[in-house]
Amino acid sequence: MAENYKVGTRISHLALKQVEETLVTLRKFYPDFKAEVVGIETYGDKDKMTPISEIEGTDFFTREIDQALLDGKIDFAVHSAKDLPGDIPDGLYVVAITKAIYPHDALVSKHNLRLDELRKGAKVGASSLRRKTQLKKYREDFQIVDIRGTIEERLWILDTNGLDAIIVAECALARLGLKNRIIQRIPFEILKPNPLQGALAVLVRQDNQKLKDLLKVLDER
Repeated sequence: MAENYKVGTRISHLALKQVEETLVTLRKFYPDFKAEVVGIETYGDKDKMTPISEIEGTDFFTREIDQALLDGKIDFAVHSAKDLPGDIPDGLYVVAITKAIYPHDALVSKHNLRLDELRKGAKVGASSLRRKTQLKKYREDFQIVDIRGTIEERLWILDTNGLDAIIVAECALARLGLKNRIIQRIPFEILKPNPLQGALAVLVRQDNQKLKDLLKVLDER
């Protein structure tokens, strides 16, 4: 397999880890699979102000990568599966949804307190509407604070901006080697995560049958 493919992804440390994970799996099937990683800054990486709850289901984090794929600048793309827009762009094909790892949400808190141990009126950082709604249902006294940014940026916000805790995806912390920051894996009966949390999506151009055939080994649907 002499061809060297270009794989597009966001530029965050987490996104690069997700591509690395994908390539490790691919090389179990094709030991000599070669790929050059192309980091692409998306609109969602630049806009750190718009709440996640306002852009869920859109191409906020995928638009520029998918356009690069359509333009032939990359050969395939790797996204967090939960970032996929409701409508996949014409000309692209989701060749694989990988097996989800660590699908729970996780609590990171100051003073190593679990969710039920946080003070009354605690300030808890969260991003998605799903998390915010379920947190308020669990404890109405929580002050839910919208947070944006990479996992590292969210941890920095917790450490420096007066929050008591934040909720993030366990899979993100695990992929970044930050499981030591997890105080509690939150039970599904408290926070039910996005069904695609922890899974990755691999996209190719609709007309690229060769890559469709190669990459379908990643599909766990």
